[in-house]
Amino acid sequence: MDLPLNELKKYMGKSPCPSDFDEYWDEALSEMKMTDPDVKLLPATFQAPGVECFHLYFAGVGGARVHAKYYRPKSNGLHPALLTFHGYHASSGNWFGNLAYAQAGFCVASMDVRGQGGLSEDNLVVNGGTDYGHVTRGLSDGAKKLFYRNVFLDAAMLARIIMDFEEVDAERVGAYGGSQGGALTVVCAALEPRIKRIAPRAVFLSDYQRYYEMHAEVCGLTSYFRNFDVEHLHEQEIFNTLGYIDIQNLAPRVKAECLFSVGLADTTCPPSTQFATYNKINSKKSIRIYPDFAHETPTGFIDESFLFLAKLL
Repeated sequence: MDLPLNELKKYMGKSPCPSDFDEYWDEALSEMKMTDPDVKLLPATFQAPGVECFHLYFAGVGGARVHAKYYRPKSNGLHPALLTFHGYHASSGNWFGNLAYAQAGFCVASMDVRGQGGLSEDNLVVNGGTDYGHVTRGLSDGAKKLFYRNVFLDAAMLARIIMDFEEVDAERVGAYGGSQGGALTVVCAALEPRIKRIAPRAVFLSDYQRYYEMHAEVCGLTSYFRNFDVEHLHEQEIFNTLGYIDIQNLAPRVKAECLFSVGLADTTCPPSTQFATYNKINSKKSIRIYPDFAHETPTGFIDESFLFLAKLL
């Protein structure tokens, strides 16, 4: 359903990278650094042996209140930390889901993406372009109003907040997630270069023009064109604007050691879009390739990810 494997290993993406891409993100990071996060930690009803659990709230760019689950080992001393990110339209899930990492000795923060299935706010005010999915949300209003710009900054801000906690060793921080969560894992490491290890799987939000050409409608691009550019008169402008939130363009900023996974039968996030990001990462990296898996989590990869990230302990 996609390119042969030998071509995937060389594929560098089709979508454009805006000429002022670095300036765009440097300006966005400056805005984030000037934002007072106003962090609140509230004890959760769920608690577990050896671990304290909290609802963490902070103010993201634009003033939205962003929520994350936060786990903290009860043992004294500095702990490594992990940031976890969920899939599209989902949430940080049950407390039990990250308990193994916390009981192993990690501080863990699991973020709810704005306006999806969790407790984070989405206060973005835009015109149109929101009928199908979040990739095109804000597109009609210009690059600085893109929904994912704020979400990407949320991921970076969460990393900085956790790194500043007195119980966290900022030199031993990792991240992981799948699909949208895999994309945010890459983004987090790109925008916060102190992150040491990441384990993204089945990454989303990469190489939007390739998504469109392969009719992978998870991005909502066909719907957007049918409503706002029926003759494709502004096609290149649209893909150029989406280039600001295309994770393949952020990939060269990643300094963390990486463990990726990709299923070659993935029709939700086609393998070529995933390789577009992986191939642009210049830090130490490896990728696990699963010929018979689609967009689900491959057998054994969660265990391998745990062992990979546990080297931070």
